[in-house]
Amino acid sequence: MGSRSYRSRRRTEAAAATRGAILAAAEELFVSRGYSCVTVAQIADAAQVAVQTVYASAGGKADMLRELLLPAVNDPHVEITQRAIAATDDPREVIDITARGTREAHEVHWSTLAAVIPQCPSEPAAAAALDAASAEYVKALGTIVERLDQLGALRADLDHRRAVDLLWFHLGQDAWFSLVAHRRWSFDDAEEWLTAAAKRALLKDPGD
Repeated sequence: MGSRSYRSRRRTEAAAATRGAILAAAEELFVSRGYSCVTVAQIADAAQVAVQTVYASAGGKADMLRELLLPAVNDPHVEITQRAIAATDDPREVIDITARGTREAHEVHWSTLAAVIPQCPSEPAAAAALDAASAEYVKALGTIVERLDQLGALRADLDHRRAVDLLWFHLGQDAWFSLVAHRRWSFDDAEEWLTAAAKRALLKDPGD
């Protein structure tokens, strides 16, 4: 019984190691060559496994992309940010915390996000993976808007959907990509400007 359990554990560990090597190879190739230019055969070669092993362990390219986006979607900064927002009654601080949390989540995963995400819209399977990740991001922003609404802080002309859209516009992925990746702003400068702009767009009293 003990011997079978040991062999089973060894097989599980070996399978996890193989999957990890495949995903690491996929990430390196997606970043260095571009998602659309990489083939499953190239990933298999880089991971030193057979093509069939790639499909069996990690799926196709879109499956691997989804897996590589998960650390950003499930980044601990998301939960930390939501807890901090629930603990404050200051609407301006809610925006401050949101800006800092989204900045930190993007900064940690920047090399992968900035290199891979801009290519996704042109690839249907990749676009679907990105859409799923973006939906989770928007869902999180929705809880932040609900908190601002609870505090009676939203501008009178904003309903929930419009407020979420404005928060996405100022602190969603495209905002960070536009200023940091495309215009070469520092994260510090981008955070400062986006925070102030989000307050003016959303709050009755944005402060100074």
